[in-house]
Amino acid sequence: MRQLFRASVVTVSGPWLSERQQRVWRHWLAASAQLPAALHRDLQAEAGLSLPDFEVLVQLTETAEGRVRVTELARALSWEKSRVSHHLTRMERRGLVTREECRDDGRGSFVVLTAAGRDAMEQAAPGHVATVRRLVFDQLTEQEVDVLETVLGKVLSGLAGLERRAPPGAESG
Repeated sequence: MRQLFRASVVTVSGPWLSERQQRVWRHWLAASAQLPAALHRDLQAEAGLSLPDFEVLVQLTETAEGRVRVTELARALSWEKSRVSHHLTRMERRGLVTREECRDDGRGSFVVLTAAGRDAMEQAAPGHVATVRRLVFDQLTEQEVDVLETVLGKVLSGLAGLERRAPPGAESG
């Protein structure tokens, strides 16, 4: 399988990645697997939070009321609603969040940050920032940070209009 991706097997105009593109793509895949794992390990060790816990708490602390609709949270995190629901249940058991019915329309619910959740975030954030700085930004010059910002902005812009598609064979409902 490896040789299917080698530039020598296909022409430059073919659908395959060039050797340089392949190398960059593999670096991207490795970084996108290893960085979250390292962040998770540090958060767990230092604050008793998982990276998904932290991501939920970030979303909640960035709102003035410390609350967000479950559907908006799922969208912001790019998670399936069932994943959000299961994760929130675990966070509720630990007292980090609560859920409240939406009084306005009765169709949805809100996730609400608790005092314990806010405390957990305040304890975790400084160490998390230090880890991000050490693993990412300490490795880069200011010019490289500018380039990374531009590159990631372009990738995210390309992803912005995509809809989640059901896997082949999945029934829509």
